[in-house]
Amino acid sequence: MSRTSGPQGPMQTGAEAPVWDRFVRLFHWSLVACVMFNLLVLDDGEPLHRWSGYLASALVLARIVWGFVGSRHARFADFFPTPARLAAHLRALRSGELPPQRGHNPLGALMMLALLALVLLLGLSGWMQGLDAFWGEEWLEELHEGLANTLLGLVGVHVAAALLMGRLERTRLIRAMVTGVKQRW
Repeated sequence: MSRTSGPQGPMQTGAEAPVWDRFVRLFHWSLVACVMFNLLVLDDGEPLHRWSGYLASALVLARIVWGFVGSRHARFADFFPTPARLAAHLRALRSGELPPQRGHNPLGALMMLALLALVLLLGLSGWMQGLDAFWGEEWLEELHEGLANTLLGLVGVHVAAALLMGRLERTRLIRAMVTGVKQRW
């Protein structure tokens, strides 16, 4: 068995490491459902669209709380993308010697934070559209639509990056978000 070591601890080939707790997995797939329904199924401005957006925002707020009180790999302190962590990760990517991460790698953490921020901004801009002060404001509708399109694009990048990083790190990242266990192959 080969052994590699990342900043969050070593992972051996064939090893399994618990990484995503139930809350993180439930949050992730619930948010996926809310976003996909809102972007692809529900009509803009309809009550179900609004409530799905509010639910997505509430999920993100709960995840932020969990980022401070949750399990080890759910905590922001475990994966927050500091400049030093980002630089080390980029050096490892360039050198081709990328150790598997137990939790989020720094680029994955940046993506996660960007996605969470976009969902909150979508919830806020959607809510604002229902206020008398902003009713019918075209700039707000365009902002909301632009945020939604940006979110959809970043979701595509997120999925592609998860598949690519799974290959590079030789880990089953998608499966880990279902089972909670990261497996190295």
